[in-house]
Amino acid sequence: MKDAAKATPISVQIPAAPLRGEAESHDPRARAPLPIGERIGADTRFTGRGIVAAFLDSGFYAHPDLVTPHSRIHAYHDLIHEKDGVELLSATGDASSWHGMMSTVVAAGNGSLSNGRFRSVAPDLGLVLVKIGTLSRVHHDDIARGIEWALINRARYDIRILNISAGGDYEASHLDDVMSRFAEAAIRAGIVVVAAVGNQGHRPGYVVPPASVPAVISVGGIDDRGNPNLGQVTGYRSSYGPTIDGLQKPEVVTVADWIPAPILPGTMTATQIALLAKLHKTADPKLKETIERYPGVLPSLDEVKDSPAYLIRQIVDAGLRDELVINEHYKMADGTSFAAPIVTSVIAQMLEANPRLKPLEVKRILLRTAKRLPNLEVDRQGWGVVDPRAAVDQALRAK
Repeated sequence: MKDAAKATPISVQIPAAPLRGEAESHDPRARAPLPIGERIGADTRFTGRGIVAAFLDSGFYAHPDLVTPHSRIHAYHDLIHEKDGVELLSATGDASSWHGMMSTVVAAGNGSLSNGRFRSVAPDLGLVLVKIGTLSRVHHDDIARGIEWALINRARYDIRILNISAGGDYEASHLDDVMSRFAEAAIRAGIVVVAAVGNQGHRPGYVVPPASVPAVISVGGIDDRGNPNLGQVTGYRSSYGPTIDGLQKPEVVTVADWIPAPILPGTMTATQIALLAKLHKTADPKLKETIERYPGVLPSLDEVKDSPAYLIRQIVDAGLRDELVINEHYKMADGTSFAAPIVTSVIAQMLEANPRLKPLEVKRILLRTAKRLPNLEVDRQGWGVVDPRAAVDQALRAK
């Protein structure tokens, strides 16, 4: 669960060159990626209505993109502290919440804070959220307990999909691993299980449960630079097999970079980004006054508040660029933790189109309709890039 979105305080400095190959720009919004639906060719006929997905993660937050104009969060269970209640999701400032907040908004957000621009593929998808760890640690056995909880409560909440953007502590055979057995039991019970394959692409052959489980849909990533029309689609640093059981993983891939994701309110990162965004819109004569109004938020700005406006703006632009900020509400994130929820949202569309599909039928359709990239090794992409329109069409035909 080590993705590139940061929860640590920002340290800004003037860069020697533009980051990530981007052209220099005084407006960071000019670098904003296209919405996910446009990038993956989503089918706009379905929105996940009537489908419920459970998410296991380190924590969650009731972001406006999930709860306005009405909440799509059906339930919340804190497995670590044995607490229940959606009202617990309103607390801000807990850095453990950022990962699950982003994964759920990527899957089911309606783009409330972006006027709909960054809406997900399935903005009507219902959510059941299960906290299985903290920002610093998600244990193997706690993931297993989370899967067991989803299995036990499947009928209560009508859970059709289980998204797991986390991995276990070690490689293990599905033949004797408890987590793997729970995942297989969930699938037999009618739950489609989707797992991020991980971001350890520098270690070929290292895939841990639940992604290593045979029947689980394991998702890797590609990098399309935020816009596939640029013609620069390449592989992402996804983990890939063979697994300890000799299975090839992942089965499918989708975009895992330049993902528009929300900023967690109440954190130091959110406060710093808000100041940078404010300064970006502030007229030159007011820059010093604005910095003095927020002392200590960004020490690097405190040190140069008496400098010429152009120097202050260089630091502001560098901070926005370093943090991949789109605006005060969204930044760009990367990781297979966010590729998996994109596939989950496509599956929600498929199940809305054909509620009778069984988990293995869903997986088979995804694999049969995926498109292989010619410039990426088969080991890294499995059956290829998920094709949402083709998958939904196949789901309808199967109906």
